[in-house]
Amino acid sequence: MLVLGAIFYTAGMSDYIEINRANWDCVVEHHVKAYDLDKFRADEKFLSYVVQFDQARLGSVEGLKVVHLQCHIGTDTLSLARLGAASVTGLDFSPKAIAAARRFAAELGVEATFVEANVYDAPRALAGRRFDLVYTGIGALCWIADIKAWARVVADLLVPGGRLFIREGHPMLWALSDPREDGLLVVQYPYFESAGLHFFNTKSYVEHEGELSSPESVQFNHGLGEVISALMAAGLTLTMLEEHDSIPWNALGEGMEFIGEGEYRLRENPRRLAASYTLQATKTSS
Repeated sequence: MLVLGAIFYTAGMSDYIEINRANWDCVVEHHVKAYDLDKFRADEKFLSYVVQFDQARLGSVEGLKVVHLQCHIGTDTLSLARLGAASVTGLDFSPKAIAAARRFAAELGVEATFVEANVYDAPRALAGRRFDLVYTGIGALCWIADIKAWARVVADLLVPGGRLFIREGHPMLWALSDPREDGLLVVQYPYFESAGLHFFNTKSYVEHEGELSSPESVQFNHGLGEVISALMAAGLTLTMLEEHDSIPWNALGEGMEFIGEGEYRLRENPRRLAASYTLQATKTSS
């Protein structure tokens, strides 16, 4: 996800996966302190705010086989398990994130499987298993270089009639510049899929002490049309698309305000900006 400190546009970052893995490995120690884990410990019915936001749209997951792609430390994954899924599998390319997710699941006594793998390798890493629901939480697609390849992975993982559920940062938000002193919202970065943007951020998107040991990242934007077209080409049918004026982190500094339940939106006239969207699609082919 785009945060403060974009330095330059770069093309051909062939080693972007290793750069991003190192970045995500180093944020784990901070995120386990800032991701409301105590709320999970205190209340066995507590769900992550990301899952809570879309719970009505998600509907019942009872009895479903669920895979959560790019699951990080597993708070959304474990929330899906708490909602009654028959089985829940989280997949992430960060070994430190997967280790943290496994520890937290064991601590809570929630049954979930966590697999370390790059999202493009998910069908192989999951041994050809297919699922009723592929879930992707907020801030995942910006780490995907090729949205068409990602869509094919989703299709490979779904049973016929299975569905994809996404909440993601809006590509219009990703295209905005870093916060400006004058408060203007300015389009600075590509809206459409490109070779990638190279960032150098000494802090994560949560408050923490010290600087990140691996501050580099490479991120990618994907227009709504590109995402939907990729899913359609992979054999999925769009069944829902909703745009929202809020997002679960402060993406624009003083230009945003906290509105509760983990969400932030523009302080002035929030209807100017679609900050996130929720999408569902169903696999219609075998």
